[in-house]
Amino acid sequence: MDDRYGTDVLATGWRKQFQKELPRVPAEPDLVVEVADGGFCGAVTAVRSGTVQLEDRHGRRRLFPLGAGFLVDGEDVVLVPPAPRAATGPARTASGSFAAPDARARVARASRIFVEGRHDAELVEKVWGDDLRVEGVVVEYLQGVDLLEAALDEEPPSAERRYGVLVDHLVPGSKESRIADGILRGRHGAHLKIVGHPYIDVWQCVTPRALGIAAWPEIPRGIEFKVGVCRALGWPSRDQADIARAWQRILAAVKTYRDLEPSFLGRVEELIDYVTA
Repeated sequence: MDDRYGTDVLATGWRKQFQKELPRVPAEPDLVVEVADGGFCGAVTAVRSGTVQLEDRHGRRRLFPLGAGFLVDGEDVVLVPPAPRAATGPARTASGSFAAPDARARVARASRIFVEGRHDAELVEKVWGDDLRVEGVVVEYLQGVDLLEAALDEEPPSAERRYGVLVDHLVPGSKESRIADGILRGRHGAHLKIVGHPYIDVWQCVTPRALGIAAWPEIPRGIEFKVGVCRALGWPSRDQADIARAWQRILAAVKTYRDLEPSFLGRVEELIDYVTA
């Protein structure tokens, strides 16, 4: 008579011989995976710290622990980290440009870029910081476009010191547009380039997809924009510390230029070209 336990009923490993061995599938980028428990289905966008990030067809992103509990083409699998890839070409910076080998920061140019606020400066640094250090371009923030003319009067631009300025909400008829037009027609306009994006605040220059939301909420007039956004998204908004944490959450979602709106990307690239020409 067959004895499925063998001669020793206490022998280890007898259960495993009847268990199905699940295939181990590397979580490569763009692999389409379904979560067995819950049915969430999406493509792999990132693998880090024992988790896999999936993005569904609506742009929603969710994190799941690697391991069992996934389906690929309807079959149960165990998701494992992908094998490290050997470098096949020049590395790229977060802005998408090729990283110069052993590049060192050059001495800062006299030319520079002004942005309106701290958040603008941090976002530019996150994506273009490596490029700007190689080019020797300093980014300064003004705490509002209203202070631009005073900054120009203090250190006027010239042929050897060209300034590029990035302005929020630069649309026809806006206060920002009137200020920019007036300065460009004035004595500093010859060595100055002012461009801007159409959004009320630089927060909106981060794509909703990067944050896992459908769209940036519409905030009624009379409600401070950042406070309104936090309330609409269910984030704390009681004080400035909450607003600061909200911004850090947004900034952390930005990994490369792909996480930024094209209307912001193009303007920053335009300014870099202008001050390094």
